[in-house]
Amino acid sequence: MSELGKLKQELVTAVSELDEEKVLELSETALRAGIEPLELLETVNEGMITVGKLYENKTYFIADLIMAGLIFKEVLGLEAMTKLFYSKMKNKVGKIVLGTVQGDLHDIGKDIFRGLAETNNFEVVDIGVDVPKEAFVKKVREQKPEILGMSGILTYTVDAMKEVVEALKEADLRDQVKVIVGGSHLTSKTCAYIGADAFANDAFDGVKICLQWLNISQGEQ
Repeated sequence: MSELGKLKQELVTAVSELDEEKVLELSETALRAGIEPLELLETVNEGMITVGKLYENKTYFIADLIMAGLIFKEVLGLEAMTKLFYSKMKNKVGKIVLGTVQGDLHDIGKDIFRGLAETNNFEVVDIGVDVPKEAFVKKVREQKPEILGMSGILTYTVDAMKEVVEALKEADLRDQVKVIVGGSHLTSKTCAYIGADAFANDAFDGVKICLQWLNISQGEQ
């Protein structure tokens, strides 16, 4: 295995063990060794996926998820990463309205998705957490985004997501926006129940889906 490969493996382990100091040290080392910022984010995200699995099997708790989210933000705040964000500010590929649905105060998954989406040249309008359906509808009407993203860690947020989609239909806005929902508990079955166009259990997958949607629409023009 190459030195960079070993670094990446160590980084995934450090993230999964919530070792903030080591994550930042290894991230800086990897950047100096030539890793691309997006590759670094993908590596850190591998560790985040492990954290999510540990949470699901009750080895980790909400506090651990919050810690993982803070570590991810620290990595995003590294100088090489902020330079990437600023360099990406010029040409936006599309707009996403994003929020955590009503009844859920968690912003970890949402914030990770936002960081990755912005890195991929999306303009993201983040409307926060515990967002009622009326606020989602209002923001979609005002901002006219290509995509609406809804996040929810808690299982009962499925109904809140469904209510937002129904509200979009009532406002005659549903056909004007793609809807993606995110959360580790979501499945194709719950996605169909919600009435969303797609779901993602992982922030990277969610951003990839959004990019695919815009590539398809751009190709048809």
